[in-house]
Amino acid sequence: MTPISVQLYSLREAAARDFRQVLRDVAEIGYDGVEAAGFHDMTPREFRDYTESLGLQISSSHSPWSTPKNLAEVVDTLGILGLSRAAAGFRPDDFKDMDAIKRTAEVVNGMADELAKDGITLFLHNHWWEYEIVDGKLAYDWFAGMCPKVEFEIDTYWAANFGANDPAREVAKLKSRAPLLHIKDGPLEKGKAMVAVGSGKMDIPAVINAADPNVLEWLIVELDACDTDMLEAIRRSEIYIRSLRA
Repeated sequence: MTPISVQLYSLREAAARDFRQVLRDVAEIGYDGVEAAGFHDMTPREFRDYTESLGLQISSSHSPWSTPKNLAEVVDTLGILGLSRAAAGFRPDDFKDMDAIKRTAEVVNGMADELAKDGITLFLHNHWWEYEIVDGKLAYDWFAGMCPKVEFEIDTYWAANFGANDPAREVAKLKSRAPLLHIKDGPLEKGKAMVAVGSGKMDIPAVINAADPNVLEWLIVELDACDTDMLEAIRRSEIYIRSLRA
């Protein structure tokens, strides 16, 4: 059974007030792990120690976000957290046309090669703009072919690109290279907030079933924004995902 984590960016407002309480809440809900998005008033070592004291694992981290200029910091921080995967992602202009995609791929391949020297694999997190059409094909399809050494944390909601794509199909395309999935739900409309997983328009069972169970290591709930209470939405999301495997 694939364990369930939560991207702590979802709970950033509460974390800014009392990060330790947020971690306690996540543990109480029943999540198996957390994905870091900043450490607030903790050091990475304090974050790891406190998280593990609550029985939570660190599934992955978006802190620090990898760039060509901070790879030494990335290696050091991941060592403290006990992780061997580094996160990166890019902005809309980095995928706007074929020339931009090629430049982005060159940067990514350079980072991947440098991180590999320390035994670290680079993974990419997407938004909706990677799933726009460029020269007759999705930008991410071009990009994935240019970067054979990287792994993917597919944000399945953004991969749907507001209903333009089938997110399960997009997961299936990269399933051999996707150990992490971001699971979120919502109305699939630009400008509208997400909802608790299982109460929106995403076909969550199809998305999860499209992954390779021999590759997939974590399902990671993330709600970028929510019109209802975020902690309650995070709680309902965990209950729903567990129910799929009951």
